[in-house]
Amino acid sequence: MRKVCVIGVGMTKFGEHWEHGFREMVVEAGVRALDDANLHGEELEAGFIGTMASGRLIGQEHIGALIADYMGLNPIPITRVEGACASGSLAFRQGYTAVASGMHDIVVVGGVEKMTDLGVNEVSDILGGAGDQEWELFLGATFPGLYALMAKRHMLDYGTTEEMMAAAAVKNHKHGAKNKYAQYQNEITIEQVLKSKMIADPLKILDCSPITDGAAAVILAPMDIAKKYTEKPIEILASAQASDTIALHSRESLTGLRATQVAAKKAFETAKLQPKDIDVAEVHDCFTIAELMAIEDLGFFKKGEGGKATLDGRTALDGEVAVNTSGGLKSCGHPVGATGVKQIVELAWQLRGDKETEGRQRKDAKIGLAHNVGGSGATAVVHILKGA
Repeated sequence: MRKVCVIGVGMTKFGEHWEHGFREMVVEAGVRALDDANLHGEELEAGFIGTMASGRLIGQEHIGALIADYMGLNPIPITRVEGACASGSLAFRQGYTAVASGMHDIVVVGGVEKMTDLGVNEVSDILGGAGDQEWELFLGATFPGLYALMAKRHMLDYGTTEEMMAAAAVKNHKHGAKNKYAQYQNEITIEQVLKSKMIADPLKILDCSPITDGAAAVILAPMDIAKKYTEKPIEILASAQASDTIALHSRESLTGLRATQVAAKKAFETAKLQPKDIDVAEVHDCFTIAELMAIEDLGFFKKGEGGKATLDGRTALDGEVAVNTSGGLKSCGHPVGATGVKQIVELAWQLRGDKETEGRQRKDAKIGLAHNVGGSGATAVVHILKGA
């Protein structure tokens, strides 16, 4: 297997894009990534695009062909990848594998979702298909409800409080306020989170990630030619994926995601690193409790200590590990197919020390980790990256 690097990144602003459609967002992100890699497209050999529910959200299937057409990439193969909210990171993993195996040299990986054209109830129903449709969604168990169950159990077992969960949202909004690509560029307080509208006890609306439009893209190449295109290639040290039961009621535990734990273990073993070696991490905070469980499952903190660690500032920019410097799903937004790729974009900026991270740069960041979850934890993907 060859060593693989990220040589270019780009993304759109996340938010409600009434003026831009699905294909326009993909083209914008893709062109920015190509420009960042000093490419014009001729060298590209293949592409992978992550999107969860384009058929139901915008009525468009056959996404690979659509992207090849509108990016001017015909006749190279573009393959759609779907894994619920982990679609983007799975597309990235497919691109990594294609280059590492030697099948292709230079590939583009994208992620996109156009979610705001439909009403909230319809979008929620579509997203519910990422869980067990028959035994959860059909019986009324929405994703806020499923994560609320996890939160309640975490509170019971470890003394986690609503203030601790709120602290994750406050931190992420502080980072997102300095991210020009973020959907919500405003700071909030713990009091505001606690007083916001209840969605599924104990999760309030400010504990939840929003419905978002957006796209992100990255360019991958083998290490031996990466510096032909960029002075600061980002090496992919590890790529790991794991699965668990799709229904929450069949899980061994409600206070952690086994898929995350397994994927993280594999990734750290492959990279020959430990959690303490990570400087900056983009983790899947679809709900605030998800971030607390993630930083425990990834090994940054012991089980049950994630809430207090967050409240104490140990995941802030100057903490032990800087978590969700982009603003995370909570503040930057969560266009489900694009999130996993956006995480890679953010880590590349952080590890290169780009001006894009001004005001939210982790000092001397060398090693980054991306953690993306599909559904309530049936799929988890972990990538570890290293700066030049």
